[in-house]
Amino acid sequence: MGAPVTARLERKISAGIQQRIGPGYAGPLGIIQALADGVKPLFKEDIIPSKGDPWSFSIGPAMVIAPVPVGHSVIPSGHSIVLADPGTGVPSRIAASSIAPLGPPMTGYGSNNKYSFSGGPRAAAQSTSYEIPSALRVSPISLLSSSLSTVDTVEAQPKYGFWGRNPRRQPIGLVAFPIPPSAERERLPSDLPEAEEESVAGHQTEYPGTKSGSSYVAPHPNPLASSSFATVFHPGGWNDPSIPPHPALGFGNPSSGMTDGAAEVISAAVGITVALAKAHSPSSVTITARWTSPRVRMDQPLDLGRKSPLPIAPGNPLSTAPLQPPNLSSA
Repeated sequence: MGAPVTARLERKISAGIQQRIGPGYAGPLGIIQALADGVKPLFKEDIIPSKGDPWSFSIGPAMVIAPVPVGHSVIPSGHSIVLADPGTGVPSRIAASSIAPLGPPMTGYGSNNKYSFSGGPRAAAQSTSYEIPSALRVSPISLLSSSLSTVDTVEAQPKYGFWGRNPRRQPIGLVAFPIPPSAERERLPSDLPEAEEESVAGHQTEYPGTKSGSSYVAPHPNPLASSSFATVFHPGGWNDPSIPPHPALGFGNPSSGMTDGAAEVISAAVGITVALAKAHSPSSVTITARWTSPRVRMDQPLDLGRKSPLPIAPGNPLSTAPLQPPNLSSA
């Protein structure tokens, strides 16, 4: 569901920025335009290059899309509203995202096209250059939370009050957090490896039908996945200081006239709404940046990653670790 919602949001924001109408014919107010775009590739012929590698050609797009649902499985919308909470949700999400750089080289090699073959490593180089900063940017917050679980990371923040939340305790991480996802997912202004608006779409040149459609679908849920992951570490996930605690909703309060079951439903609905609102806010900023920023050269994102996130990322956890009290629970 995240892909059509994000596609709808991106179409409307881009239409407003560029002062054009946007989708308005497929369904009421164009709300099913994303569905129409998804059905159209199904009627196109699926062609595999005769001298290419059919396995790499077919598996490559799946490698790009697979990390999105896997990463969403560990992102909570409530204390018990999460598909999987293995206790290592943070490194699991990072490990899942590290699969995506394998897709472009596979698609370029399987296409048997010299342009696609050169575009695959170029896209992989941009993605892998931000993998280390992506992993190190969350390690200080895991230290502050004393856990690698995404649920524990969210629940650890309200213990320190409103001013003790992670945006104030980790301002460097808050500033550096949005940079790697934009470059990893190859979105404007860092979309030169794909450049879907151009005639030659990098490593996707030879892809028709559903495979081509899957390549264009991947950029839509990626911003929402990155924003949802960011809400776990900085805005506090489903928790919000302006929302009354559970007892005010009926837990252990007979005078409220509300059963525990009804209170749980209301609390879960509020948590999901808060989590989605927090996730879509940075996603809207990412979409706005896409339609207001000029495309940069290939060397500029790599140079930025080498000079900015990569030097900052190791220093942030090294400065956070000495300030943490020792854990004597096992003594």
